[in-house]
Amino acid sequence: MTSLKGKKIAILATDGFEQVELTEPRKALDDAGATTIVVSPNDGEIKGWQHIDWGDKVKVDKSLADANPNEFDALVLPGGVMNPDHLRMDPAAVNFVKQFVASGKTVAAICHGVWTLLETGALKGKTVTSWPSLKTDLRNAGANWVDQQVVTDGQFIFSRKPDDIPAFSKAIIEQVSKGVREHATA
Repeated sequence: MTSLKGKKIAILATDGFEQVELTEPRKALDDAGATTIVVSPNDGEIKGWQHIDWGDKVKVDKSLADANPNEFDALVLPGGVMNPDHLRMDPAAVNFVKQFVASGKTVAAICHGVWTLLETGALKGKTVTSWPSLKTDLRNAGANWVDQQVVTDGQFIFSRKPDDIPAFSKAIIEQVSKGVREHATA
């Protein structure tokens, strides 16, 4: 099994994250030896969304105001419609993601999680996947949208939906364990 011992991975989320898109990748990353840190603009706890209703609460480990991308080896962006829609309207959250992009570190987004990444302008020319309803948004931003379980393009990893979580998690573990880093262009 690939080890992520000594790796710290930020999971940026707020209320309305799709519950399994945060909890299942987190469990896989933790099981691989990583330390996962839930970062949020909210303090205390954030509430998940489970299919059609509110789900469980998850403890926020670090406030966005106190989080520094330099402390982490990778970033995971879970979906849910509400979560990334709120994050992409938060300048501090968008800046946090921009700093990860500029660092060349792994940024992984599943389902609607790509919305926050889209806001950074980093997807032009990238091959991506997401929940199908976002394909026009992504194409309009200059990305090449494809319907695949997992897509890796440089530092980015994308998946479509909860069914893709095992492959999504595996791709993150493999890339972070190899220390893959894209050379950022200024």
